[in-house]
Amino acid sequence: MKKLDNFDVIANDIFNAYECIYAKKTAVIKPEDFKKTVHVAVDMINGFVKDGALSSSEVFAINDDVAVFSARCKNAGIINYALCDCHPEECSEFLTYPVHCVSGTEESELTDELKKAASFKIFPKLSVNGWLEPEFHDDIIENGYDIFIISGDCTDMCVLQLALSLKSGLNRINHPSRVIIPTDLVATCSLPARRPESGELAALIVMQSNGIEIVRNIEF
Repeated sequence: MKKLDNFDVIANDIFNAYECIYAKKTAVIKPEDFKKTVHVAVDMINGFVKDGALSSSEVFAINDDVAVFSARCKNAGIINYALCDCHPEECSEFLTYPVHCVSGTEESELTDELKKAASFKIFPKLSVNGWLEPEFHDDIIENGYDIFIISGDCTDMCVLQLALSLKSGLNRINHPSRVIIPTDLVATCSLPARRPESGELAALIVMQSNGIEIVRNIEF
């Protein structure tokens, strides 16, 4: 990595990127495309939203908004999917992160607010990258969806890896797609190594540069 010694230039670049990423932009989905669209809620589960070693106020803050958006999708005829961390008790991921969302516990369950808002097709996931789950991957390919709206957490981990893998995976089979991230419906928790704002901004910049639509609003 090159030495970063011109901090004025770096700070200006970051500010410009922030202005660009968080500009008020709207993604429009036409009624004729509703059946080709899927909303994927990532890790909107108790272990990240309410209780557990990785729960956070940042993720809790988007819980109601994701529930409201899920209800909007249901009413429009857009299907709701949920990718939910669901780990065995002895999991290699726990060498990196605290024990969380163990299979069979309330931590691995969708929050009550999402359950009440809409029906979800639920896919357990064993790692930060939901695209690696064969059942989810195969379902997406078999149904031939074209438009993907991703909400949830964390923006710089599970959301980032899903969005990039989904976009590149569909490009690989020559399937045109729109992958959309509404910034008000994703969140990043605090970690000792970085503030949530910096991790989230970095992730959004990377996703945008890889063909992901970063927007404030979804209109349908």
